[in-house]
Amino acid sequence: MESIIIGIAGGSGSGKTTVVRRIMEKFTKADVAVMSQDSYYRDNAHLTLEQRQLINFDHPASIEFELIVQHLSDIKAGKTIAEPTYDYITSTRQSATIPIEPRHVVIIEGILLFTDVQVRDLCNIKVFVDAEPDDRLIRIIHRDMHERGRNVDDVIERYGLVKKMHDQFIEPTKKFADIIVPQGGENHVAIDVLVSMIRQKLSQKVMVGSPIAP
Repeated sequence: MESIIIGIAGGSGSGKTTVVRRIMEKFTKADVAVMSQDSYYRDNAHLTLEQRQLINFDHPASIEFELIVQHLSDIKAGKTIAEPTYDYITSTRQSATIPIEPRHVVIIEGILLFTDVQVRDLCNIKVFVDAEPDDRLIRIIHRDMHERGRNVDDVIERYGLVKKMHDQFIEPTKKFADIIVPQGGENHVAIDVLVSMIRQKLSQKVMVGSPIAP
């Protein structure tokens, strides 16, 4: 029995990670597997540190979509995958990988997911997390300072590029969404709907007597 893939996209700082975390508070890893687009940034170890600092991580070209498509196809077919790990401070892929076993429901989240037609086709359900630009900026400042070692001036300066990429690549993919979640992780009604939908999918899989998990 194939896994059901739920793609969750939306702008940087829109609250996608919070939405996924709130959903996973209701399930275990034995029920639902989670993948992150951020793990699939291209390895930039061949570039100098100065060159890496100039990389546009909000452009689709920064993502190794070929590997995402391969991994989604594999996990959908019941195979365990080795998700890459990425160091945001050095902008390089790490040698360690994270094994992700197939589950009846697999969530993958990331800002640029729906820019790739093959990824969209592999997602059974597409969710777009929406948020006001000011709210996203506040979350980006907090995240980049605390998790990625950047100072506030650099984050604010970089936001001009982030907004441009959002308008060019991310916002247009909202039209592909089956479900739009305004206000990110604060939208408890939408999260409850997603949780109920996942429970229904899990129940349907159990009823047909074909569990994926060992």
